[in-house]
Amino acid sequence: MNKVNMPSMDAVKRFRDGLNTEKGVFGPFMIATDPAMVESAGYAGYDFVLLDMEHGTTTFQTLPNLIRAANVAGVMPVVRVPRGSDIWIDQALDVGAGGLMIPQIDTAEQARAAVSAAKFAPLGTRGTCRFVRSACFGGVPGSEYFQKAQDTVVIVQAEGKKAVENLDEILDVEGIDIVFVGPYDLSSSLGVIGQIDHPKVMECIQDICQRASSKGVKVGCFADTVQSAKHLRAMGVRFLGYSCDTAIFQNAARADVAAYAEEV
Repeated sequence: MNKVNMPSMDAVKRFRDGLNTEKGVFGPFMIATDPAMVESAGYAGYDFVLLDMEHGTTTFQTLPNLIRAANVAGVMPVVRVPRGSDIWIDQALDVGAGGLMIPQIDTAEQARAAVSAAKFAPLGTRGTCRFVRSACFGGVPGSEYFQKAQDTVVIVQAEGKKAVENLDEILDVEGIDIVFVGPYDLSSSLGVIGQIDHPKVMECIQDICQRASSKGVKVGCFADTVQSAKHLRAMGVRFLGYSCDTAIFQNAARADVAAYAEEV
């Protein structure tokens, strides 16, 4: 009889180990829907792939194959769910997400609802079924599955002024692993829209890092470039969501085209 396991939860352990280092974890947002892109990203050595259902075109019919590709390459699959309903959280976890990013969290009440949707009882209200893909369609005993699945990583997006104002209360919510700062939304709320490197934005992110650290919560942030990611890491950010798959490909392709043209 073949031995079954939970590859996404195995990846969660490696992810958590990396998150607790000075290096942190680094991975791309992914808006393409080809599993080959996810698998290739895993082989490249990223710590996670962030499968984006908020701004990408991934559906719940295509998501399982993207997660399968992440499992094949051994990379942690994080899913950013659409906003507005805990059913998205349920479904993403059922098909094998190891971590969830939940957008538009502005209050502690919203944060508690997100954590509750991501955890089985007694920690939360996630629907219980052991015949889903994340439990190997029943191949993992229920007792083992329900216990291991409680280690799912929960990332809440604090994306604007209101979230920053309520940050201390949000950070007190049990079960949050990472508070993710949206620098573009933050720049807009601070009156410097699009200027994600503006001193006001950097000072706010630094303040968030200090407040989160005092409460044992990690901070995540988006970075357009590797240099920006390094700068944010030096400030205390430990979860770096980097660019996106299509932009990374296009930038590499442009560099190749330019290098080729130089020979003429």
